[in-house]
Amino acid sequence: MNERELIIKAQSGDFDSFNRLITDNKDKIYRLALKLSGNRDDAADIMQETFLKAVDNIDKFRLESSFGTWLYSIALNTFRSRLDDNKKMPLKTIEEYLPTGHDHASSKLLDWGNPHDLYEQKQLKDIIESYLDEMPHKYSLPFILRYMEDLPVKEVASLLSLSVAAAKSRILRARLALRERLTEKFREKTSGSL
Repeated sequence: MNERELIIKAQSGDFDSFNRLITDNKDKIYRLALKLSGNRDDAADIMQETFLKAVDNIDKFRLESSFGTWLYSIALNTFRSRLDDNKKMPLKTIEEYLPTGHDHASSKLLDWGNPHDLYEQKQLKDIIESYLDEMPHKYSLPFILRYMEDLPVKEVASLLSLSVAAAKSRILRARLALRERLTEKFREKTSGSL
């Protein structure tokens, strides 16, 4: 059964179909919530609230996007609501920002790489983390969705209620700001070692 058929059945009250839709999207919604919130407890709360809102509003889903994109939208709105409530919620750890090439954290437990390389990677992650924590959400959210969640720019724009041009602009600004900060840090490091 394809996603569209599952959605139609879920909208008619078939809980098993809805459960399958949730199961298919649970991991990616949790990863997004973890990237946004920065801790597992808040991520679990955001994920749970997202799914509760989806259950309550499944009949309003119009099949104009994928079910996963709709869930992303709910999760982002839930995060924004919590952010407004808490005023300042730490975004996330750098490990959550950087692509790992795979999604299994457990496979990183026994990373026996070159200690010097690992130390440099950690330093780079710390630099990126410190800047992304300072970056306004209007730039960090599009950046996360585009580069960490691998969403097309068009979907990023739709999720954030932006034009495609505005989404591209915010993503580019985040990338340029991050590149500028990294360039400054590398210059400091190079001039400090002379």
